[in-house]
Amino acid sequence: MSGDTLPLLLLWDIDGTLMQRASGEHAAALRRAILEVHGDDLRFDGVRVEAAGRTDGWIARELLLAVGVEAAAIDREVQAVARATAAAYEELCPADLSGFVAPGIPELLEELAGDGRFRSTLVTGNFEPVARLKLARAGIGGFFEAGQGGFGTDAEDRDELPPIARRRAGDGGAPWPRERTLVIGDTPRDIACARADGLRVVAVTTGPFTADALAEADHVASGAAELRPLLDALAA
Repeated sequence: MSGDTLPLLLLWDIDGTLMQRASGEHAAALRRAILEVHGDDLRFDGVRVEAAGRTDGWIARELLLAVGVEAAAIDREVQAVARATAAAYEELCPADLSGFVAPGIPELLEELAGDGRFRSTLVTGNFEPVARLKLARAGIGGFFEAGQGGFGTDAEDRDELPPIARRRAGDGGAPWPRERTLVIGDTPRDIACARADGLRVVAVTTGPFTADALAEADHVASGAAELRPLLDALAA
């Protein structure tokens, strides 16, 4: 199959893009994991980290550095924090997150799944087990193939995630072509990670940022209703 007939690989962000205001239990699970792994005597009172568009590992690192934990100690326990976060989130995650899915997203994903011009996967700062459970409890996890995507468990730097997702989507050792890949997210960091890999990006205003703040994207959409015709045009 030649590059110009490949489906358009859609690299979807989760929080603020596919889902809205569904991060409370996730944040609690991450903090619980940090304390479990690094010691429950740590105090995060007054510590604030800008989480939008960041990976779970990056957020954990910044919180720990802010309270005086040495980088070497953080490095040693990266995987332990990821495992503990997944375990805590499985306990804390509500049974039904369908009410937190962004308007029109289930219908859009259903339409895209039946359209051979598109292939949906994930690029998210969530640790993968957290991402998978969150989407499963929201009723949209089945649209995202196992073994695909890029997650916070793969790298702390979000810029590294699109190349990982393209490599996993590729065939015969060749990554999915940049010209047939599109990032969809809701923060300036989603835009930045797309640009770091030479990709096009569509930003949506369903998260905390306005259209003006997302103006560096190739296109800005207000939500699912505007995304569909835009994706049709981009797939051509």
